[in-house]
Amino acid sequence: MVERDHTEITVKRQANLLSVNRTSVYRPSKEQQESEENVQLMHRIDEIYMKHPYFGYRRMTNFLRDQGSEINRKRVRRLMQLMGLEAIYPKPNLSKRLHAKYTRPYLLRGLTIDRPNQVWGIDITYLRMGKGFMYLFNIIDWYSRKVIDYELSSTLEKGFVMRCLKRAFSRCKPEIMNSDQGSHFTNADYLDLLEKEGVKVSMDGKGRATDNSRTERYFRSLKYECIFLNEFEDPRALRKGIARYVQFYNQDRPHQSLNGDKPCQFYAQNVEKIAS
Repeated sequence: MVERDHTEITVKRQANLLSVNRTSVYRPSKEQQESEENVQLMHRIDEIYMKHPYFGYRRMTNFLRDQGSEINRKRVRRLMQLMGLEAIYPKPNLSKRLHAKYTRPYLLRGLTIDRPNQVWGIDITYLRMGKGFMYLFNIIDWYSRKVIDYELSSTLEKGFVMRCLKRAFSRCKPEIMNSDQGSHFTNADYLDLLEKEGVKVSMDGKGRATDNSRTERYFRSLKYECIFLNEFEDPRALRKGIARYVQFYNQDRPHQSLNGDKPCQFYAQNVEKIAS
């Protein structure tokens, strides 16, 4: 989030602009204290997970061992938790016991999505770098597949999600916001913001692959078409690479589900239809 080697804006000024405590900028986050060996292992886990999202930590451990890695399940489980990865398959929703007052039902089952800003999907994914990793929060309009907004962070602190949402809401709002049941979305601050903005809250069933499929497909395209093809060494390079890809994806990349239209073009045309 804050770039310490920025030559035009001091770290103190960046912290003030982002409304974060300057001492937390200088203090290494727990995520970024991982050893180089663990970071490289996380990169490998990310690649495997993109191909086999139904792998939990046990199957991931066995897969890595078959490839020659001497690793135990406890380590793989911790790293997958750090990366925000969870096996995708229907299973008992044990989280409701702990977060019952913050979880919400899935509102999209059987719903025809036929206009822009009807449903936005949000999620967070792990992004590899040559020297570490970052997290990407993304907002997608499900009808047009347009990336509405996004934000990168070096930690999983909740602030970067809220900043991005507030920025997006300053331009337009969805009728329904769909997310998973992660801690960034099952908390009072997130739910209060959406209630204040008049946005209905929808949450995926725990571990159900199809509930957030459009957002997951975007992450898959981003990683295979951008992240895995480029070795972004540091946050500045990654930010530039993501910005280029989002512009390409929104404005130049034909989308099969849109009959070859580009997301920005399709979004604008249909917003204009509704307005007229």
